[in-house]
Amino acid sequence: MTKLILFRSLAFVFFSLSSLFCVAQSLSSSEIYHQLLQLKETKQVLYVAAHPDDENTQLISTLRNGEHVEVAYLSLTRGDGGQNLLGKELGIELGQIRTQELLRARETDGGRQFFTRAMDFGYSKNPDETLQNWDKQKVLSDVVWVVRSFRPDIIITRFNTIPGGNHGHHTTSAILAEEAFELAADRTAFPDQLNYVETWQTKRIFWNSYNFGGEFKADPKEKYAVFQVGEFNSLLGKTYSQIAADSRTMHKSQGFGATPRIGAAEDHLQFIKGESFETSAFEGISNRWTQIEGGKEVEAMIQSAIEKFNFTEPVVNLKALMDIRSKLSALSSKAPWLKEKAKKVDELIFQLLGLKMEFVTNQELGYTGEVINASLVVNNPSAVLVSDISLQLYDTYYVSDKETTSNNAPAITPIEFTISESTPLSQPYWLVNPVTDAIYDVRSQKMIGKPFNDISAGGDLMFKINDQEFKTVIPLEYKYNDQVDGEVKQPFTIVPEIDLEVSDQNVFLIPGVNPLVSISVNFKGAVKDGELTFKSLQKSEFEIISTEENIAQKKKVYQVSFKLDKNEKREVVAQFTTEDGKVYDQVTHRISYAHIPNLTYFSPASINLIQQDWKVSGAKIGYIMGAGDDVPAVLSSLGYQVTEIIDYSLANLSQYKSIVVGIRAYNTNAALAANQQNLMTYVENGGTVVVQYNVSRPLLINKLGPYPFSISRDRVTVENSPFTADWDHPVLAGPNKITAADFDDWIQERGLYFEANIAPEYSTPLTFQDPGEVPLNGSLIYAKYGKGTYIYTGLSFFRELPAGVPGATKLFINLIEQ
Repeated sequence: MTKLILFRSLAFVFFSLSSLFCVAQSLSSSEIYHQLLQLKETKQVLYVAAHPDDENTQLISTLRNGEHVEVAYLSLTRGDGGQNLLGKELGIELGQIRTQELLRARETDGGRQFFTRAMDFGYSKNPDETLQNWDKQKVLSDVVWVVRSFRPDIIITRFNTIPGGNHGHHTTSAILAEEAFELAADRTAFPDQLNYVETWQTKRIFWNSYNFGGEFKADPKEKYAVFQVGEFNSLLGKTYSQIAADSRTMHKSQGFGATPRIGAAEDHLQFIKGESFETSAFEGISNRWTQIEGGKEVEAMIQSAIEKFNFTEPVVNLKALMDIRSKLSALSSKAPWLKEKAKKVDELIFQLLGLKMEFVTNQELGYTGEVINASLVVNNPSAVLVSDISLQLYDTYYVSDKETTSNNAPAITPIEFTISESTPLSQPYWLVNPVTDAIYDVRSQKMIGKPFNDISAGGDLMFKINDQEFKTVIPLEYKYNDQVDGEVKQPFTIVPEIDLEVSDQNVFLIPGVNPLVSISVNFKGAVKDGELTFKSLQKSEFEIISTEENIAQKKKVYQVSFKLDKNEKREVVAQFTTEDGKVYDQVTHRISYAHIPNLTYFSPASINLIQQDWKVSGAKIGYIMGAGDDVPAVLSSLGYQVTEIIDYSLANLSQYKSIVVGIRAYNTNAALAANQQNLMTYVENGGTVVVQYNVSRPLLINKLGPYPFSISRDRVTVENSPFTADWDHPVLAGPNKITAADFDDWIQERGLYFEANIAPEYSTPLTFQDPGEVPLNGSLIYAKYGKGTYIYTGLSFFRELPAGVPGATKLFINLIEQ
């Protein structure tokens, strides 16, 4: 039976988009048995570091799959400040990608995932610099919250607390973990948390000591716990090294594909503080089953199920699991770990029966007020009867016309509902409020630490097995068949009924550049009348040149011109106000990669208006793509005729005034490497080549320029660090005179992977210096070669130009105008 329902956000549902729920017979008998071993074990470990990809997946794989303990990784950040090998997404977009990659890694090695509110603001050279950007008390509070919520028996840090020679975020993660080890048990520390959790004293804390690039040598003055991390797990058919490599390979945006180590391997945990031990890191840790009334009986029942497990007919094990479930539900304890065990028992029962349960629709996006047609499918291939199937969407129940399923006869229920006006957009929870001081503004204590959103589209699926009632959360998913990949499922996503697109995020009001900008207003439902305005602009500062309405595509396109009274940069936001007074000002952003779920987020329809009197030739520019960046779009906005270079023949290259090489092109672009000589001949014949940063490994060729230099790991991380300049140097002298003010208001950093061992043919017009460090002159090198000019730069133009930093943009114009 199908009913209409007003659909509301599922505030009570603690289910993450990061691991969409779909139960199927996807586990072998040995894997189910393996999870039964995990069900019995109650020890918990919290691993702490700073970024996605910092975690030691080999140790996590061993602890979870060998020791069977519950392991969680707490990453202070989402990796927002890193680089992206896959595409042009940076900042908050990269943070979302790396969040999902980390979740895919945990699905592979079996661990859980937590985060703090700290935003990755880029490389930091020491913890003092890190904590000048982060509010220490807020990040420390988050670490304490995770310790109190997860209640680990031991904590392991990836890094130690000694500053120097390491990323400042790394050192800070260890410092905060050690402080949280003490504070989590202190009732006076962050007392507001105690409205939701209790204090917790972890038994001991370790440092996962290492010697990168060489064999580990233990310090005889220190005490260590040692784990064998290369062993073979016969139940899973893999070594822990293989599981770890598969897990690490999920960090694809960082280029961290891994090959497993072959043979035995050890990981050493150096004891830092807490209760001492003699032989085992878990020495003296209580069995949680013995700490609750009735727990020993449950443990004995699990042990019996393990000893009597039937591998050839898994459904025979159902009675033992149902008895365990019944006993668990009768326990009076409300301990969080016990709730997790109860959930695990349900999942094992579903796996034994081979249940497939899905709530699917044939569309990916929906808006408030829209009617959605979906299907609930429950299939049970076993002979055990699953009965009384229903779905609750708040106060409405949908009962299947076929209320039972067994022997591979599915119960399919069509469901139609309306998305309520109160349903929130599918915005990642940490992006709902503006970011301040490199800390995400998350105002709900219960959301802090979560890897991703609770679902906003889904319901409670209920049924009976052997007269026991089950309830499980099931999300609404978009399901379709791909000709190559077959069945594909993606999260169902709530988007605005009306959203906007802007043709250029940076609009340069400079001589000779077309000032027109296209603003598209897109309608999911009927096209509506309304008015386009701009926040922070007077009506005299913009003019709507034309309006085109496209009913078939459900959009209105406005051509708009702008004019400011003085040279300045001003951020404005486009707004569309409908006749009933509703204001829409959001852009819907979509990120899609095959190895993670589709991602959607929303931001204001903002435009950087930059009025300057710069000299720009508007010439033809060739762009050679590397890992991906947004620099070509900015160059087009500046009036250049930009073409991506695919044909590297000399005849083709000669048409361009200048050629710009994108970030990490010599790490990723084999065609460029194969045609390097043609590029150098282009320079020799009179062209200008500007090469942006690469990393030193792996380089597809070794000689990147006409004269020798190498790529170091040197960088300047302070955005407004002091510098010196040769103001008479060609790149600073013209065609636009560069001044000291042009180095103000840069973002995240000055640059990275600076040049070193620079041949004397190159000049170095800029020298930057982080506080307390030696000056570095390898940010930009310049050489004449034949009739042309070769420039290589580690300055972060790939960040500065898309952000509309005027001085950096002006300097880049000078580079390509040489």
